Amino acid sequence: MANKAVISLSTGLEDAEKVTVAFLVAVGAAETGRETMMFLTKEAVRLAVPGVALGTACDGCPPLPELLKRYEAAGGRYYVCPICFNAKELDADDLIAGAEINGTVPLWNWIGDEPATTFSY
Repeated sequence: MANKAVISLSTGLEDAEKVTVAFLVAVGAAETGRETMMFLTKEAVRLAVPGVALGTACDGCPPLPELLKRYEAAGGRYYVCPICFNAKELDADDLIAGAEINGTVPLWNWIGDEPATTFSY
């Protein structure tokens, strides 16, 4: 059985290339059969709101909507930091597919006692 993968992303579209790399890693993990969770914090919580993750970060980079679609199709999920999300006064009823408001304890519960590969951006 494949290990779980956790990609922690704290950067939003102020650094679209970093967001793209994080999504490429997450898509790769999910598409190779790993249970994959992106933990969105700080400015990255905005990416969990529909219509935010748009555009292409650089020449040759895949468009962000394409990466989100692939991640969703592969079963990827998101935990969105409730403290960060609420501080930005975003609407918890308006999240992209696979996203839910959850903090660190639910993240640790999701990981459980299984090995997990982690990346942080």
